[in-house]
Amino acid sequence: MLLLALLVPQAVSAYSFADFYNSFQGFGSSFNNANTGLTAFPSLLVPSGGLYEGMGTAFTAVASDSSFIEANPAGSAVQKMSELSFLHNNWIADSNVESVIYTTRIKDLGLAAAGKFLYLPFTAYDQWGNQVSKGYYSESIATLNVSYNFLSSYYFYGIAVGANLKAAYRNVPAAIYPGQSAFTGMVDLGALTRFNFLKFYASRERNFSVGAVVRNVGLYAEGEPLPTEAALGLAYAPIRPLTVAVDFNYPFSFTPSQYPAEAFNIATGMDLRLTNFFSLQGGFRYGGADPRITLGSMIALKKIIFDINYTLDMTTQLGTLDHFSIEANLDLGDDGRAALEREVTAYYVNGLEAYAKGALEKAISYWEEALKLDPTFQPAQQYLDTAKRALQLEVDMRNLRRVD
Repeated sequence: MLLLALLVPQAVSAYSFADFYNSFQGFGSSFNNANTGLTAFPSLLVPSGGLYEGMGTAFTAVASDSSFIEANPAGSAVQKMSELSFLHNNWIADSNVESVIYTTRIKDLGLAAAGKFLYLPFTAYDQWGNQVSKGYYSESIATLNVSYNFLSSYYFYGIAVGANLKAAYRNVPAAIYPGQSAFTGMVDLGALTRFNFLKFYASRERNFSVGAVVRNVGLYAEGEPLPTEAALGLAYAPIRPLTVAVDFNYPFSFTPSQYPAEAFNIATGMDLRLTNFFSLQGGFRYGGADPRITLGSMIALKKIIFDINYTLDMTTQLGTLDHFSIEANLDLGDDGRAALEREVTAYYVNGLEAYAKGALEKAISYWEEALKLDPTFQPAQQYLDTAKRALQLEVDMRNLRRVD
């Protein structure tokens, strides 16, 4: 499907494509935003790739792989696997974005680190067309992340809260334009929780998520503000393989009279898991006069996952690989969490079987073993209390018979 999306537009006539593009441009220009482009470090607004881009950046409440670090810093506390990801994104014309992300989790504590590097060649000419300088404009962003999932238990997913601390450097060679390089720092703050709502299938996975985040709150870079915004995200899985999501993004400015913020924008996306090794993503983000449509796919091998995305917006050139991204995501394991869950479940089920046969002491021993491994496994605690009361009742009844 992704290949068709790339190749079919080149097979149609130039006239039909021009007609489509003019209609698309007219749709976008009807929502022109006069405040676009007033902030520094545009690389903060360029997705690195992964599911974050594949779902049209509607990822605040999803945060299900390493690309959470651009969407919601609370995501590291609820990742299933430790991951090391390498991402490449061909953005506009000759600009490219390279990223690397590492994330891991220790029980309810999440930790992550990331680096992001945008670069593009730049050549300056004088008024007679002579080349006067040549070099690379670049932006580098380093991110450290920490998060924690509070109050998590068997029945309550918990409330994950996290923060990103980011440092950004803009390099403009003096030969191109002196005095334009800049350094700044910023933070992201986020929260995430999940629960069951309108769920019509059996699964321990919660099917509804809510996330909130404030991004890029920091120091001005050479007097220019950062693209600061608040976002609220919702995600819902009406059936097991399908997740749909929406993000409501509200850019804001600390100096609105001098640098007014851009208008409110919305991103929507979906993730359709067709098999355990292949899924499709799609998304639409409306922001100002540049609506963005994304198609993506995920291919999961044994220890590596590939995410491939293609984005169509007002700057895309269909004759090139503009707006094409790929991520290689290395699965570094889950620190034994899945094996522990299976062992706890086995003890719990064995206890139920023993309880059904009336072997209360044996059932109690199974559930006590389950709770030693996972003290938050509340169903085992509930049945354990019931079995102990039943066993005590049997003892009391035997004592009454002896008295008689």
